[in-house]
Amino acid sequence: MKIELWSDFACPFCYIGKKRFEQALEAFPHKDQVEVVLKAYQLNPNARKVMTASPAETFAKGHRMSVDQAKQRFEMFKTQAQTVGLTYNYDIIKMTNSFDAHRLAKWSNQFGKEYELTGRLMKAYFTDGINIANMDALVKIAKEVGLDEKEAKNVLKSDKYADQVHNEINEGRQIGVQGVPFFVLNRKYGVSGAQPVEYFTQVLEKLWEEEKPKFETIDGADKGAACTDETCEI
Repeated sequence: MKIELWSDFACPFCYIGKKRFEQALEAFPHKDQVEVVLKAYQLNPNARKVMTASPAETFAKGHRMSVDQAKQRFEMFKTQAQTVGLTYNYDIIKMTNSFDAHRLAKWSNQFGKEYELTGRLMKAYFTDGINIANMDALVKIAKEVGLDEKEAKNVLKSDKYADQVHNEINEGRQIGVQGVPFFVLNRKYGVSGAQPVEYFTQVLEKLWEEEKPKFETIDGADKGAACTDETCEI
């Protein structure tokens, strides 16, 4: 079973959706046979590397709403996050560009660290108020998950993995991703949004049922002679 997840570190519902999916996967009896592939996406590719206004003002401008409406939206995000044990601190959040963070995540994949780093970057953005467009901050985060600081800095100083990030974003658009989180299941089904844990559980069960080999008995066969784990009978 293969599940591809398009998400952005700066997307409030991506962090929530990732947590809900993880809860469903953890309880799934066949979780060891589920391959999860992370894909990059940017909600705001034109975001600055340094935020120049307040979080509410920045969000309001980007979403064409009033500052009061932005603050109301923040409260909704915070409430949703709390349902899965996450803390969103919109008073200190740095709404900056996520492209370099995506490049770093793609580099980390070769070390088996992409999933862990993704979770840490989301926490850095929504909980810790860290600017994930800042190179020094990204290097520090990379070190926290066991990655080499010098190598991480070299990647960030270059344009390495930029093509991969662009390709994954374009791939998502080609298959119909218009918002994130977006889950693609065995390249057969698409699930959009931070769905409830129960829904993800149903999805995993459905995929498993479809993947199990099914056999039909040809008409005319009797019980026949066969052995079980206990005995052999005619």
